[in-house]
Amino acid sequence: MNELDHRKLIADLAAQFAPVLEKSSQAVYLYLDDTHKVCNKKFADVFGYESPDEWAEMEAPLADVVAEDQSMVVRAYRAAVQKFKTTTLSVRFHNVKTHRAFRRRLTVVPLPFKGQLFTANFIDKA
Repeated sequence: MNELDHRKLIADLAAQFAPVLEKSSQAVYLYLDDTHKVCNKKFADVFGYESPDEWAEMEAPLADVVAEDQSMVVRAYRAAVQKFKTTTLSVRFHNVKTHRAFRRRLTVVPLPFKGQLFTANFIDKA
């Protein structure tokens, strides 16, 4: 797939998931790769982004995860896309504006969509 196809794919997935993104009390993000991702307003607010678009445009998706916890988030992502395994873990995050650290529960779910494998990620209080 080319860049244009991936952009359309994430837009289509966001449209399909709109009720979850708009109404969930959890911070939610959908992830294909570092460039193709989308989050809800709750996620942007919790992590200190001005908008969901600000986060989506950033190509460092682990920037809001404390360095020591990044490897376990990567392992959970790999388990989802390689083994179709849902993982829930306790992760230390930080607000990108205030740098205040906090712990949250992250659930990473494999999500096949139009021939590609995304992850749906749900974050709530630990």
